[in-house]
Amino acid sequence: MEDAALSPEQDMTSTDTTAPYTSAPAAQAEEAGGAHLLGFSDEILLHILSHVPSTDLVVNVRRVCRKLAALSLDKSLVHSVLLQKDYQASEDKVKQLVKVIGREIQQLSMAGCYWLSGSTIEHVARCRGLVKVNLSGCHLTSLRLSKVLSALQQLRSLAIDVSPGFDASQLSSECRATLSRVRELKQTLFTPSYGVVPCCASLQKLLLYFEILDRTREGAVLSGQLMVGQSNVPHYQNLRIFYARLAPGYINQEVVRLYLAVLSDRTPENLHAFLISVPGSFAESGATKNLLESMARNVALDALQLPKSWLNGSSLLQHMKFNNPFYFSFSRCTLSGGHLIQRVINGGKDLRSLASLNLSGCVHCLSPDSLLRKAEDDIDSSILETLVASCCNLRHLNLSAAHHHSAEGLGRHLCHLLARLRHLRSLSLPVCAVADSAPRADRAPAQPAMHAVPRGFGKKVRIGVQTCPGPFAGHQPSSAFWSLLKNLPFLEHLELIGSNFSSAMPRNEPAIRNSLPPCSRAQNVGDSEVAAIGQLAFLRHLTLAQLPGILTGSGLVSIGLQCQQLQSLSLANLGMMGNVIYMPALSDMLKHCRRLKDLRHR
Repeated sequence: MEDAALSPEQDMTSTDTTAPYTSAPAAQAEEAGGAHLLGFSDEILLHILSHVPSTDLVVNVRRVCRKLAALSLDKSLVHSVLLQKDYQASEDKVKQLVKVIGREIQQLSMAGCYWLSGSTIEHVARCRGLVKVNLSGCHLTSLRLSKVLSALQQLRSLAIDVSPGFDASQLSSECRATLSRVRELKQTLFTPSYGVVPCCASLQKLLLYFEILDRTREGAVLSGQLMVGQSNVPHYQNLRIFYARLAPGYINQEVVRLYLAVLSDRTPENLHAFLISVPGSFAESGATKNLLESMARNVALDALQLPKSWLNGSSLLQHMKFNNPFYFSFSRCTLSGGHLIQRVINGGKDLRSLASLNLSGCVHCLSPDSLLRKAEDDIDSSILETLVASCCNLRHLNLSAAHHHSAEGLGRHLCHLLARLRHLRSLSLPVCAVADSAPRADRAPAQPAMHAVPRGFGKKVRIGVQTCPGPFAGHQPSSAFWSLLKNLPFLEHLELIGSNFSSAMPRNEPAIRNSLPPCSRAQNVGDSEVAAIGQLAFLRHLTLAQLPGILTGSGLVSIGLQCQQLQSLSLANLGMMGNVIYMPALSDMLKHCRRLKDLRHR
């Protein structure tokens, strides 16, 4: 666009805003009888410019001609500014951006802009009309934060980091006045502290991320007791949403207990969502028990997620009241199918409002009795049928990290029942759950397809050269998994993960060093089932892990050809260990994935 519309006399890298405009290229194109970018309507041009980084709009595009100067400052483009991951946003460009459109910006995200100095971050104070600002990952001291927030009287949503050295006593009265009007706060803690929470008296939505290390760089052991005795404690009177995510470490659990202790004194009457994500075990305390009992008596929740140790063996779910729930997470809880139906679904109660259900690691959730079930036992299809009928509007479902084996019989397979959930957009299943039947000793092993890579001293296959036929060649669309995906054409996120698979580098889970072999039923899931994924024309994110039945990888080519919206692909442990022969097919697949942004393979 710059080459087509910029006159030779102009220097696009200059920050001189008084440089003359020109429309000569447009006139020359019209005289030559050719089309020109500026001949498009304003609506089309605005759509094109919406994909240009904000700093380039202000520093470069705005100086091309009068028409682009006016469009570059259109409210639809300057109302919301995203500098996150814009690594070309230098300090000079950011300062120029704030100088030109600072008064017009209402939403600004500088999350992760670690390369910008604190003095540059201070320029945010000039954006006096800001309603929402994200400064996570930016260099901010207490004094600098105070200076910025003091000028933002319209601010209602804030995201910041609380790093070692933070001192709330350094916040000015003007800053505290701004914080008193903030309704949404995302706070990432790198040190034991309440941060700015005590100043936010109008808080309705609180998101807390605990990333505190157990020791300082000098080796000193940290303690949450540093917070005890602080004069200012959080105010939760108006709170509607409470979310806390903890990284591994005892110090994070100690600090979150102090936050919850305040919450247990007086549970907000309007609390609708209570979500805590904790890796590993998290023992209950007296304060947390009081909090849960108070919640059971006084509030009706729409979303619930609790540490597994708080739910295992507890009758809490029997006493909880739910209004119009939209999110439940019982990850890794010992929740049997009987308890799921009786306590959560209330014997088949209509839960059409439920949009997201996480049963990851709930190994007994589809069997009536958790004490008697073994991993290789079949699920009780009537439990799943009740779940599907009650939660018919589910959009996100996670059944991974468990052995959900279907019994023989027409219409009783897990895939056939899940096919009724036509609104699903995200689905995570264990590999063994999509297998048609259990492997039998009298069944011959699956033969490789005709286009399999030759073994031994056969002719080598060149990587990047087409070696596999069309998308569904050699695959018979007759399995239960084919039927499931055929009935879920709008699925955008799919995970097919071995029930015994564990990541070598988990982010928010304890590391598991001893990996287990794949489930025997997973051997029945191979290239044909992977090819079935090619039916999902709107698929954006795909994860395949621990599929020992993969031979040539021909199903991957089907995905590459048919799933043109794919943006993220994660592959791990495909095929038998030490026998990786699907690489040519993967190379062919990647040639067709034009929109792929994130690829992970091991």
